[in-house]
Amino acid sequence: MKKLFTILGCIALFALTTTNVKAQNYKNAIGGRFGSYNGVSFKTGLNKGAMLELIGNFRSSGGVNYVQLTGLYEVYNPIKGAEGLNWYYGGGASVGSMKVKGFDGDVYLGLNGVLGLDYKFKGAPINLSLDWIPTLRLTPDTDFYSGDVGLGVRFTF
Repeated sequence: MKKLFTILGCIALFALTTTNVKAQNYKNAIGGRFGSYNGVSFKTGLNKGAMLELIGNFRSSGGVNYVQLTGLYEVYNPIKGAEGLNWYYGGGASVGSMKVKGFDGDVYLGLNGVLGLDYKFKGAPINLSLDWIPTLRLTPDTDFYSGDVGLGVRFTF
């Protein structure tokens, strides 16, 4: 387990230091992602047409506390005739913890896919995205979660 976290951390650090993105009109963006799991989102350019997105989700409701970190590699493609609008797809992994009041907590791992739309306002440092992130949970039990649809609102720089 420690080896997996070390490898993922090294990949993330390497990705943060790579080249510029050309398909989008921004290199970095930070803000919120709002859906059934709210959280913080950070995107950074990797190379031509690709970005790394890190999402920190959290939820606390009815005695259930949930926290998750997701890393996604996203490939961007412009939509012709719609300046600033891209569609993207990709994949990644997530690690999280869920604690139910009165029970021991579980740590879990998952593999994620992503499919979405991304829009950067011309002349303003604002980025919006709408995406779907399905998950194949690997631990503690293997199952498929049909996904979370979320709206991202970010400041670009």
